[in-house]
Amino acid sequence: MTATATREKKKSPKTAKERKPRHPRNQKQLFFNRELSWLEFNRRVLEEGLDQRHPLLERLKFLAIFSSNLDEFFMVRVSGLQESLAGGFGEISPDGMTPAEQLKAIRARLNPMLEQQMNCLKQQVFPALEEHHIVIRRYRDLSKREKKVADEYFLENVFPILTPQAVDPGHPFPYVSNLSLNLGVMVEPEQTKKKGNGTMAQARFARIKLPPIVPKLIPVDDKGTFTFLGSLTAANIQTLFPGMKTGRCHLFRVTRDADFEIKEDEASDLLRTMQQHVRRMRFGDAARLEVSATMPKEMVSFLTQSLELTPDDVYVVDGPFNIPDLMQLYELDRPELKDQPLPLTTPVQLRKEEDIFRAIKRQDILLHHPYTAYATVTNFISAAATDPDVVAIKICLYRTGKNSPVVRALIDAVERGKQVAALVELKARFDEESNIGWANRLEQAGVHVVYGMVGLKTHCKLTLIVRREGKRLQRYVHLATGNYNPTTSRIYTDLGVFTTDEQIADDATNLFNSLTGFSDFDDYECLLVAPINLRKNIIKLIQRETANAKAGRPARIIAKINSLTDLAVVRALYAASEAGVQIDLIVRGICILRPGQADVSTNIRVRSIVGRFLEHSRIFYFHNNGKEEVFIASADLMYRNLSRRVEVAVPIKDTKLKTFLKDTILAGYLKDNVNARELRSDGTYARVKAGDGEKRFDCQVEFAQSA
Repeated sequence: MTATATREKKKSPKTAKERKPRHPRNQKQLFFNRELSWLEFNRRVLEEGLDQRHPLLERLKFLAIFSSNLDEFFMVRVSGLQESLAGGFGEISPDGMTPAEQLKAIRARLNPMLEQQMNCLKQQVFPALEEHHIVIRRYRDLSKREKKVADEYFLENVFPILTPQAVDPGHPFPYVSNLSLNLGVMVEPEQTKKKGNGTMAQARFARIKLPPIVPKLIPVDDKGTFTFLGSLTAANIQTLFPGMKTGRCHLFRVTRDADFEIKEDEASDLLRTMQQHVRRMRFGDAARLEVSATMPKEMVSFLTQSLELTPDDVYVVDGPFNIPDLMQLYELDRPELKDQPLPLTTPVQLRKEEDIFRAIKRQDILLHHPYTAYATVTNFISAAATDPDVVAIKICLYRTGKNSPVVRALIDAVERGKQVAALVELKARFDEESNIGWANRLEQAGVHVVYGMVGLKTHCKLTLIVRREGKRLQRYVHLATGNYNPTTSRIYTDLGVFTTDEQIADDATNLFNSLTGFSDFDDYECLLVAPINLRKNIIKLIQRETANAKAGRPARIIAKINSLTDLAVVRALYAASEAGVQIDLIVRGICILRPGQADVSTNIRVRSIVGRFLEHSRIFYFHNNGKEEVFIASADLMYRNLSRRVEVAVPIKDTKLKTFLKDTILAGYLKDNVNARELRSDGTYARVKAGDGEKRFDCQVEFAQSA
């Protein structure tokens, strides 16, 4: 497999053919804007926070996720539009909007949501928390005793770390790091003095960065009362400027561009290049400025100009800053304010058989996380590490998390003399630094580490175990939709399969040879591999259903994915709908396809499931005139996944497993009337409600109960 490195800095590379479509089906009215569609997804996350049916701390969690999602959106998508605008690129989106129009529409769409979020927090969540004896007060509202406790904490744990940075002719405006929480204050001499030239000393702006290692909520008693670190620091600001007169402190926060071009084909050492990239990410251009509602206009203007932003890049915060910091409360031991713990299960085949390899050899095993304990996967890799008959382990690692048992098992395997190869994707966005650390540790232990492919991200989830059994080598394969990350596996829904199928094992072997060597293999028997053949085959499968419908045969497509933005796939789905194919799309996030359009998409329904767990699995079902085909995949139907990533879709061959995926999993998502929302032709979503006499059906609850 070979690829040419992408030289465009931002995410939406389009071929000339895609930019200037000729087919009438490509008219802009048929596509939703990608960025606005993403905002509608985040609105659904916000709605979960607004939903009073959820336990209180779960509502707080959704409000925090809404903000975290926005941070990444500004760091990647908004910064890209800003750069396009500044550079005069002006590429028109498929729905016909310029970068300037998209930025304007984003702000208009976002501001009401931010107001909703803050009103919910201040008027509902905080008062309800107080009823449960979890109280957050500003410093000035604390009792005398509580202030004393807070002040002592400040002097012992905060003051020694703080570094005030003043701005004057000798001190230029300081660098404000990405997503850091800061105080701005005006400072002047206590006694106004004349300088040598007769002018009066002026008040100067100073910035104080709140230390990231200090919790943002400071406990002031043992009963559940907290104060904000920003409020506490502001109250003690005079300790930082002795002999000076300080004005009122005001919080602000900067979001920076965190997405940079990596010229891999010019890098002799990808690891060193990525280390430099991680350092460079901290110094991206500012993309958003958040300021306290109390900040004077003069200070807002000063910060805006100093950061080279425009007034439209400024967002006023009338309440707590950096809402994800409130997740500190989620760590409290208050189970009555959270969802009930999820009971985890082990596949019945593994419960009956102590030897995991014997169980997999007997039949394919499907895993459905988080309902299936992720220990099933880590035990598989650990068993391979310790089994004396296993001779080789090959694995693709995209995001592994902290203290990864998978990494420990790979190191253990090397120490036991096994051949171990790990492809560690250094370019996994926002996990670059963590993956560099894991790559170094694995290399030092003796693992053969590969850093991905030039121009492509390796996003597939794949493990190959080679075991000596008698006189032959037996291969065991694990393919999945989610990362080898036990932490996120508890909150993401994902699928995986264990198999010894010879065709799949052959394809997995050839894929690893392509990833670790210079093989240009592209003749896969049954795996669909991006960027080689995944888009081409998905479109062929859609076209086969189209042909069946035109011939009067039954035709049906169901796809569950995170995002749908690939124009070629959307056009193929439109053609299938026109031919009469019944299509159900379960799209958690972005969907540029517009359902319900006469003569084009009347046979397409789109729904989104947002619930307790983040829907992350990808499933593709095709009726195939009764010879049903089902795939699970690591890829979404996005340009980047199909063209610029190594992705894998694996066919589920076992008849029982295919039936389970269709009649239980996909049918459950289509039956849901609790977490589901239907996409309407105007781009908005409507909650699906139980009809008269119909029972509430929460697919995630049902999956947990039936696991």
